[in-house]
Amino acid sequence: MDCKDLEARALSKGRERSAPNVLEIHEAIRVEGQHELSRPVQALAVSGLAAGLCLGFSFLAQASLQHALPEADWTPLVTKFGYSVGFLIVILGRQQLFTENTLTPILTFFSSPTRKVAQRVARLWLIVLLANLAGASIFAAFLALTPVFSHEMGVTLSKVALSIFEPGAYANFLRGILGGWLIALLVWLLPFAETARPWIIIVMTYMIGIGHLAHVIAGSVEAFYAVFIGALSLGAALSGFIIPALIGNVLGGVALVSALHHAQIRFDANHGEDGSDVVETECRTTGHLENRPFPGVT
Repeated sequence: MDCKDLEARALSKGRERSAPNVLEIHEAIRVEGQHELSRPVQALAVSGLAAGLCLGFSFLAQASLQHALPEADWTPLVTKFGYSVGFLIVILGRQQLFTENTLTPILTFFSSPTRKVAQRVARLWLIVLLANLAGASIFAAFLALTPVFSHEMGVTLSKVALSIFEPGAYANFLRGILGGWLIALLVWLLPFAETARPWIIIVMTYMIGIGHLAHVIAGSVEAFYAVFIGALSLGAALSGFIIPALIGNVLGGVALVSALHHAQIRFDANHGEDGSDVVETECRTTGHLENRPFPGVT
């Protein structure tokens, strides 16, 4: 075996042991986005409805922990772990969650910014958002309008639900930016996380919960619960939380994560066109990338 063969073999072994590069992560998410954009309306709607329903368990888990624990300074550090429950169900169960879709299909659009792709992204967003909100409202109605829990538990659920309105609409918009940012980063981290996937979901969503950041779907369960028990009007719920959080989540997910990461890919691709050793080595040793600009990047 000559020196070139040994070098190629060493590079290949090193590549297998190294973390995936940003091009591979981008491609994995872009391909997933293409798949989501091609799914039929019925599949998106049913999956989105299931996600809205299941995310209600974040609200229920938080309230259950808060109800079971004594009031103390450390109590929120424990109760906010409940916030991660619904996200674990939804994300590991591969259900359609609106805030995840601020990244996956958007990368496809940035790679191929045509009217047809833009229409498909708008279709996906509308269907998933409405289905998520429908599921959230059904879960909230079940908790509020049935005697499933005791009066004492109902009081705790009410406290948790009303707490999201305390910051005000503008603060919820700003907190929505950070919440959308974290969810999009979560999606970015998942493709090659393998057995660490649950821990990434727990850590990132716990940060949203403990930081009192805004997530439009998880918070909508609480907002609708407040409406169903008569504590707020639907208009107050929409203007005080749901709409500000929605705008903030989209801005945080699209502008601060999707656009920045895609820009990084463009610079990497341009560097590769200029003869980057990194890109050429990828092409020679792995076969994952060809010696050309990244797919869809022009």
